[in-house]
Formats: sequence, structure tokens, C-alpha cells
Amino acid sequence: RAGKKAMEMSDYETAYSYFDCGISFLRKKHWEEHYTLSLEMFSLAARCAHTNGDHTSLKLLIAEVVTKAHFFEDKLDVLYLETCALASSSRLAESIEQGLDILSKLGVEAHGANVEACVQETKDLLSAHTDDELLNSKQMTDPTMIMAMKFLGKLEMGITQIMPQSVPLVAFKILQLSLTHGMSPVSPVGFAYYGSSLAKQGNFNEGYHYVKLALSLLDKEGSRENAGEVILICTQVKLYVEPVQAALEYHHEGYTAAMASGDSSLAVINLFASNAAHFFAGANLQRMQELYADSVKFSEERKQLIIVIHSQQVQRTVSKL
Repeated sequence: RAGKKAMEMSDYETAYSYFDCGISFLRKKHWEEHYTLSLEMFSLAARCAHTNGDHTSLKLLIAEVVTKAHFFEDKLDVLYLETCALASSSRLAESIEQGLDILSKLGVEAHGANVEACVQETKDLLSAHTDDELLNSKQMTDPTMIMAMKFLGKLEMGITQIMPQSVPLVAFKILQLSLTHGMSPVSPVGFAYYGSSLAKQGNFNEGYHYVKLALSLLDKEGSRENAGEVILICTQVKLYVEPVQAALEYHHEGYTAAMASGDSSLAVINLFASNAAHFFAGANLQRMQELYADSVKFSEERKQLIIVIHSQQVQRTVSKL
């Protein structure tokens, strides 16, 4: 209970120490005698290790669960963390491949060829529902679909970076499952990326409409698990309509939400997006140097290697202005 309480307070280092201590007190045959407790302890410890950027401990914890868990479903939480860790360790292609493989095992295929047809199919799918109907849709209850949605949500961020043309395909799958099986905490992610895709095609008003719907759905769902990602993507679209200064508050909210949910990767991305907003809002260059230095340090602590490399390039550019 102490570990869970620490997680609720976003103190993942303390939480990990509690879970690690608890694991050390487990008996030799704890997987046979206390299976449920062992699975929970190792899975929660793995989540904390991932948030803390402790990849060594994370790898050991994942290996233990994958080896000892009785069912594939019991391994999904740590496999999800492994997918996240791959994405934040400059191994995006592996992360995406693993995510697609697990989705296939869950009976969900996220492949497609014709992006334009997919966007049109998404429009047709959503045109049959009013905003009120979408906001008041039933909740997803199928555990398999709920887990599949988590993997789809994680896929979107990775695909955005190395396969941007495929973003609408995954967004469509998220929305399709949401309207078929009910809304989940990942559903706002699908609406956010769909709105972003529309905006990138020049349909700013329609894109703005759907990112606002994504944020409304986020509030309606009540879960802040994916708030960091939803706020990040929605803010990029809202900036086409709203003052750039507004992004400062939005990204701070996204950073706070991501840290609260233990998603250090999204926290770091929101941090750097906020820095960019500060720059374009006319922040003092000395202040920008300080912001980027703090952000790089935080990223290095959290082992967010891809973002560290990118941010250092931007930092050098700012230093020469």
C-alpha cells in the first residue's frame, strides 16, 4: 500500500524502493504460493523502474514476469512497459514491431495501405454520431480490448516520429474500437491524432473541432492516464487558432499530467514543446538557455535518449542567436 500511495503522489523513486523491499521479503516459491501478489509487486515495480529511467531493473523485472506468469494476459502490463522502453531508447522500429505483434495476438490488426481511403472511412464513421453521442458513449469493459487500446495509443507516438504517413491508420483503429466496444482512456488519443491529421491536410477548422472534442472526452472519461499525450497533440493544432502564449499553460498541464501517470517520455516532450512555445512567444534568450539546460538535464536523468539528442541540437542553435 505504501508503494501505491507513493505512486499516487508521483514519487516513483520512493514507490520503487517500497516495491523492491517487498519483493526481497517474498519467499523462495512465492510465484507458486502467492502468484497474484507476486505478479502485482513485480508489475508495479517495473512501472516505477520505467518512469525512473532505470532500464537495468526494468529489464530484470520484465524477464521475471515473462518467465513466471501463467497466462499471456498476465504479461501484457510488462510487455507494454517494454514497448515503451524501446521507444525511449532510440529503438522505435523495434517498439513498433513489438506493438504490432502483440496487437495481432490480441486479434487487432493495425495495418493498412491507403491512407486517403482511411481518412475518408474515419469521416464516414464519425459522421453517423453527434458530439453529444460520442461524449456519452458506453464505456469499454472488455479487458482484451482495453489492453489493445493501450498498445495502439503507444504506437501512435512512435509512428508519428518514423512513419507519419501511417498515423491516420492507427487513429482510425482506435476510433473504430471505441465506437464498437466503448470508450476507454485511450479513445481521446484517437480523436486528437485524427484532428491533427485533418489540420495537416489544411482542414484547420475541422481539425480544431476534433481536438477540442478529444479534450472534452478526456475530461468526460476522468482518467488522466493519457492526458500528457492528448494535450501535447491537441495543443499543436490549437496553436493554429489560439495565441502562442496559450501553449505555455497547456504544455505545463501536459507535463504535470504525464508525470502523474508515470509517463516520463511524454513529460519530457511536453517540456520541450513548452520551451519552443516560450521561444516563439518572445522569451529572453538567456531564459531560453536556462530552460533548455534544465530540460536536457531532466531528459538525461529519465534516459530519454532520442529527445536528449534533438534538444541538444536546438540548444546549440539557441546559444548562437
